[in-house]
Amino acid sequence: MTGVYHAGSRAVQDRAGVRDLADHVGRSVLGGIKPVAAAFLELQPLLFLGAADPVTGAVWASVLSGTPGFLRATGPRQLSVIGGPAPADPLAAALATPGTHVGTIALDPRTRRRMRLGGRSRPTERGFAVEADRVFANCPKYLQKRQSYEFVDRPPAEAARGDELTPSQAGFITAADTFFLATVHDDGADASHRGGNPGFVRVDSPRELSWPDYPGNSMFLTLGNLTTDPRAGLLFLDWTTGRTLRLTGRARVEHGPDGTRTLRFTLTEALDTPAELPLRWSPPEYSPANPRPAR
Repeated sequence: MTGVYHAGSRAVQDRAGVRDLADHVGRSVLGGIKPVAAAFLELQPLLFLGAADPVTGAVWASVLSGTPGFLRATGPRQLSVIGGPAPADPLAAALATPGTHVGTIALDPRTRRRMRLGGRSRPTERGFAVEADRVFANCPKYLQKRQSYEFVDRPPAEAARGDELTPSQAGFITAADTFFLATVHDDGADASHRGGNPGFVRVDSPRELSWPDYPGNSMFLTLGNLTTDPRAGLLFLDWTTGRTLRLTGRARVEHGPDGTRTLRFTLTEALDTPAELPLRWSPPEYSPANPRPAR
């Protein structure tokens, strides 16, 4: 499967004994945007992103919002975004730099559908565009359903930075049912979704998080990236208040003797922004696939 997997993903697939399955799933990865995917993008009010800061090298996950239509497929391989990150967003410099590797994920909680697109970005007059080299859909596993959303007027608030989690931030994380994970490799970047019942992410110390790696599509793109490059970015959001919490640091995969996997993340910097997103979503219906968090 040349072009879909690199050595890191292959190593994790082989350890799990799923290379044949990964090859089968990998056939769904496309180099362009099909009409059904283009229609899906135009309905979304959110886009999640992952990339490395071109100056510091830190990897961050971020989110953009807009009225549906702010995302469009303006060519068979081009995603165009109207608007862009705020100047304080840690990915503002990356998206303003032509040729930046960026991973994106568009996710619709109403239908529990999601789509990942990776490629190189470039600034445009109205925002930025991503020239896609990898497009594929993910299954709805571990994705919480939220029936509806509304736009609300929220005044901008200043972000707080730190190198340790506060008690408030630790509580925010342990109450989360969803977060987004950014990783990178030599030839690209990825943004992926992680979901579970509240408590599935543990705060082990003010600078350490951990969570189980639930069984998925067997591609191991994220874990493969971390096998070769431990830089990672995490994004947590409050689907009601619009608060976002971005974390950057390093992550590693621990393989248990029983075949289970645990991710452990060490924090370098946290960016906590109250009321950043102008959206209020309805309460979640938890995915029936969610395992109960270990006590």
